[in-house]
Amino acid sequence: MIKSYIRTVSNVSRALGALATFLLALAMLGVCQMIFVRYILREATIWQTDFVVYSATAAIFVGAPYVLLKKGHVGVDVIEHLVGDATRLMLRLAGCWLGLIFCSVMLVAGWINFHEAWVNEWTSPTVWAPPLWIPYSAVPIGFAMLCLQYFAEILRLHTDEGAAALEPDAEISAFADLEPSEGRPS
Repeated sequence: MIKSYIRTVSNVSRALGALATFLLALAMLGVCQMIFVRYILREATIWQTDFVVYSATAAIFVGAPYVLLKKGHVGVDVIEHLVGDATRLMLRLAGCWLGLIFCSVMLVAGWINFHEAWVNEWTSPTVWAPPLWIPYSAVPIGFAMLCLQYFAEILRLHTDEGAAALEPDAEISAFADLEPSEGRPS
Protein backbone atom coordinates (compact mmCIF):
# COMPACT_ATOMS: atom_id res chain seq x y z
CA MET A 1 0.00 0.00 0.00
CA ILE A 2 2.79 2.43 0.92
CA LYS A 3 4.82 1.60 -2.18
CA SER A 4 1.69 2.02 -4.30
CA TYR A 5 1.10 5.49 -2.80
CA ILE A 6 4.74 6.49 -3.36
CA ARG A 7 4.63 5.20 -6.95
CA THR A 8 1.32 6.97 -7.71
CA VAL A 9 2.44 10.31 -6.26
CA SER A 10 5.78 10.01 -8.05
CA ASN A 11 4.02 9.37 -11.37
CA VAL A 12 1.72 12.39 -10.88
CA SER A 13 4.78 14.50 -10.02
CA ARG A 14 6.47 13.32 -13.21
CA ALA A 15 3.35 14.24 -15.22
CA LEU A 16 3.32 17.69 -13.63
CA GLY A 17 7.02 18.02 -14.47
CA ALA A 18 6.16 17.32 -18.10
CA LEU A 19 3.34 19.88 -17.90
CA ALA A 20 5.77 22.43 -16.45
CA THR A 21 8.15 21.81 -19.34
CA PHE A 22 5.30 22.29 -21.80
CA LEU A 23 4.24 25.54 -20.09
CA LEU A 24 7.80 26.88 -20.24
CA ALA A 25 7.99 26.00 -23.93
CA LEU A 26 4.69 27.80 -24.53
CA ALA A 27 5.97 30.83 -22.61
CA MET A 28 9.11 30.86 -24.75
CA LEU A 29 7.03 30.66 -27.94
CA GLY A 30 4.85 33.48 -26.60
CA VAL A 31 7.92 35.67 -26.12
CA CYS A 32 9.14 34.88 -29.64
CA GLN A 33 5.73 35.65 -31.11
CA MET A 34 5.54 38.89 -29.12
CA ILE A 35 8.95 39.99 -30.38
CA PHE A 36 7.99 39.15 -33.96
CA VAL A 37 4.66 41.00 -33.78
CA ARG A 38 6.00 44.02 -31.94
CA TYR A 39 9.33 44.60 -33.69
CA ILE A 40 8.94 43.02 -37.12
CA LEU A 41 5.26 43.64 -37.86
CA ARG A 42 5.20 46.83 -35.75
CA GLU A 43 1.82 45.91 -34.26
CA ALA A 44 0.56 46.09 -30.71
CA THR A 45 0.67 43.03 -28.53
CA ILE A 46 -2.30 42.36 -26.29
CA TRP A 47 -2.25 38.93 -24.68
CA GLN A 48 1.38 37.85 -24.92
CA THR A 49 2.80 39.46 -21.78
CA ASP A 50 0.06 38.10 -19.52
CA PHE A 51 0.30 34.68 -21.14
CA VAL A 52 4.08 34.49 -20.75
CA VAL A 53 4.03 35.61 -17.11
CA TYR A 54 1.18 33.30 -16.13
CA SER A 55 2.60 30.31 -18.03
CA ALA A 56 6.09 30.66 -16.60
CA THR A 57 4.75 31.20 -13.08
CA ALA A 58 2.43 28.20 -13.36
CA ALA A 59 5.36 26.10 -14.57
CA ILE A 60 7.26 26.95 -11.39
CA PHE A 61 4.42 25.87 -9.11
CA VAL A 62 3.29 22.74 -10.94
CA GLY A 63 6.88 21.65 -11.59
CA ALA A 64 7.97 21.91 -7.95
CA PRO A 65 6.81 18.39 -6.95
CA TYR A 66 8.91 16.89 -9.75
CA VAL A 67 11.93 18.87 -8.57
CA LEU A 68 11.38 17.51 -5.04
CA LEU A 69 11.03 13.97 -6.42
CA LYS A 70 14.39 14.34 -8.18
CA LYS A 71 16.00 15.98 -5.12
CA GLY A 72 16.65 19.08 -7.18
CA HIS A 73 15.74 21.73 -4.62
CA VAL A 74 18.56 23.88 -3.35
CA GLY A 75 20.00 22.51 -0.13
CA VAL A 76 23.09 22.66 2.00
CA ASP A 77 24.15 19.10 2.66
CA VAL A 78 27.58 19.68 4.16
CA ILE A 79 26.37 18.62 7.61
CA GLU A 80 24.85 15.43 6.20
CA HIS A 81 28.31 14.33 5.10
CA LEU A 82 29.72 14.77 8.59
CA VAL A 83 27.15 12.70 10.49
CA GLY A 84 26.11 9.06 10.65
CA ASP A 85 23.09 7.40 9.08
CA ALA A 86 20.79 7.81 12.09
CA THR A 87 21.45 11.55 12.31
CA ARG A 88 21.19 11.88 8.54
CA LEU A 89 17.78 10.19 8.67
CA MET A 90 16.63 12.56 11.41
CA LEU A 91 17.85 15.60 9.43
CA ARG A 92 16.05 14.48 6.28
CA LEU A 93 12.86 13.69 8.18
CA ALA A 94 12.98 17.09 9.91
CA GLY A 95 13.47 18.78 6.54
CA CYS A 96 10.55 16.87 5.04
CA TRP A 97 8.24 17.68 7.95
CA LEU A 98 9.19 21.38 7.86
CA GLY A 99 8.65 21.41 4.09
CA LEU A 100 5.28 19.69 4.53
CA ILE A 101 4.18 22.23 7.14
CA PHE A 102 5.25 25.17 4.95
CA CYS A 103 3.56 23.71 1.87
CA SER A 104 0.37 23.06 3.85
CA VAL A 105 0.22 26.71 4.90
CA MET A 106 0.88 27.84 1.33
CA LEU A 107 -1.77 25.42 0.05
CA VAL A 108 -4.39 27.02 2.29
CA ALA A 109 -3.30 30.56 1.36
CA GLY A 110 -3.19 29.66 -2.34
CA TRP A 111 -6.62 28.05 -2.16
CA ILE A 112 -8.10 31.16 -0.51
CA ASN A 113 -6.64 33.38 -3.23
CA PHE A 114 -7.82 31.03 -6.00
CA HIS A 115 -11.30 30.77 -4.48
CA GLU A 116 -11.66 34.55 -4.17
CA ALA A 117 -10.63 34.96 -7.81
CA TRP A 118 -13.18 32.31 -8.83
CA VAL A 119 -16.11 33.58 -6.74
CA ASN A 120 -15.52 37.27 -7.44
CA GLU A 121 -14.75 36.66 -11.13
CA TRP A 122 -11.47 38.54 -10.99
CA THR A 123 -9.81 39.31 -14.30
CA SER A 124 -6.43 40.69 -15.21
CA PRO A 125 -6.47 44.51 -15.48
CA THR A 126 -5.14 44.35 -19.04
CA VAL A 127 -6.85 44.59 -22.42
CA TRP A 128 -6.86 40.80 -22.72
CA ALA A 129 -8.41 40.44 -19.22
CA PRO A 130 -8.18 36.67 -18.69
CA PRO A 131 -9.97 35.26 -15.63
CA LEU A 132 -7.40 35.16 -12.83
CA TRP A 133 -8.62 31.91 -11.32
CA ILE A 134 -6.88 30.09 -14.17
CA PRO A 135 -3.32 31.20 -13.37
CA TYR A 136 -4.06 31.31 -9.63
CA SER A 137 -5.06 27.63 -9.72
CA ALA A 138 -1.41 26.67 -10.23
CA VAL A 139 -0.60 27.67 -6.64
CA PRO A 140 -2.96 25.27 -4.82
CA ILE A 141 -2.33 22.53 -7.39
CA GLY A 142 1.43 22.82 -7.02
CA PHE A 143 1.40 23.03 -3.23
CA ALA A 144 -1.13 20.19 -2.89
CA MET A 145 1.15 17.96 -4.92
CA LEU A 146 4.18 19.19 -2.98
CA CYS A 147 2.41 18.14 0.23
CA LEU A 148 1.70 14.71 -1.23
CA GLN A 149 5.27 14.42 -2.52
CA TYR A 150 6.74 15.42 0.86
CA PHE A 151 4.56 12.79 2.54
CA ALA A 152 5.78 10.24 -0.02
CA GLU A 153 9.37 11.23 0.79
CA ILE A 154 8.67 10.75 4.52
CA LEU A 155 7.22 7.30 3.81
CA ARG A 156 10.16 6.47 1.53
CA LEU A 157 12.60 7.32 4.33
CA HIS A 158 10.79 4.83 6.58
CA THR A 159 11.02 1.98 4.03
CA ASP A 160 13.91 -0.10 2.73
CA GLU A 161 14.33 2.38 -0.13
CA GLY A 162 15.02 5.03 2.50
CA ALA A 163 18.11 3.21 3.74
CA ALA A 164 19.68 3.45 0.29
CA ALA A 165 18.65 7.10 0.07
CA LEU A 166 20.68 7.88 3.19
CA GLU A 167 23.95 7.48 1.37
CA PRO A 168 25.63 10.85 0.81
CA ASP A 169 25.81 12.00 -2.78
CA ALA A 170 28.36 9.90 -4.65
CA GLU A 171 29.67 12.97 -6.43
CA ILE A 172 30.72 14.56 -3.15
CA SER A 173 31.70 11.31 -1.41
CA ALA A 174 34.08 10.40 -4.23
CA PHE A 175 36.27 13.33 -3.23
CA ALA A 176 35.93 12.95 0.55
CA ASP A 177 39.32 11.26 1.04
CA LEU A 178 41.31 13.36 -1.43
CA GLU A 179 43.55 16.25 -0.60
CA PRO A 180 42.89 19.45 -2.60
CA SER A 181 46.00 18.83 -4.70
CA GLU A 182 44.78 15.34 -5.67
CA GLY A 183 41.99 16.48 -7.96
CA ARG A 184 39.21 17.68 -5.69
CA PRO A 185 37.16 20.28 -7.55
CA SER A 186 37.61 23.78 -6.24
